[in-house]
Amino acid sequence: MKIKFFAVGGTIDKVYFDALSTYQVGPPGIENIIKDARVNFDYEVVSLIKKDSLEMTAEDRELILEAIEKEPSNHIVVTHGTDTMVDTALVLKKIKDKVIVLTGAMEPACFKSSDAAFNLGSAVASVQTLPQGVYISISGRVFDPSKVKKDRDRKQFVETQEQHTI
Repeated sequence: MKIKFFAVGGTIDKVYFDALSTYQVGPPGIENIIKDARVNFDYEVVSLIKKDSLEMTAEDRELILEAIEKEPSNHIVVTHGTDTMVDTALVLKKIKDKVIVLTGAMEPACFKSSDAAFNLGSAVASVQTLPQGVYISISGRVFDPSKVKKDRDRKQFVETQEQHTI
């Protein structure tokens, strides 16, 4: 089994940019996390988009959808910003023949206190064990994207009774 990682930006990939203490989306944090974890599976990382998820457009989501549809691997992990991760996951639900897991982080992967490594590890386990479909794996939970939302105050994703659709 080969896992294909698509990095599309978000906090997980943010890096310190300048003397004004600003952060911008940089290279995928996945590379260092996986190298440090000494994983025992085949994988490839592609940086598809480098955007904060609040800046993502419908065109960006279509680009992600097309890239995953064309990808021969059936095991896909997408690192994404948490603010609009649900929106992208709902678009990806059009794909029926793959296991697609989206994950991200509340703090940049380069921070010692980041949840990035834990979330990425959970996503890797999820993509290998879940049936075909689209999922969000974050904060130690796996969610159906149509029944989850980000709780900004708690810095967590929580289940919701309302059904999200695109």
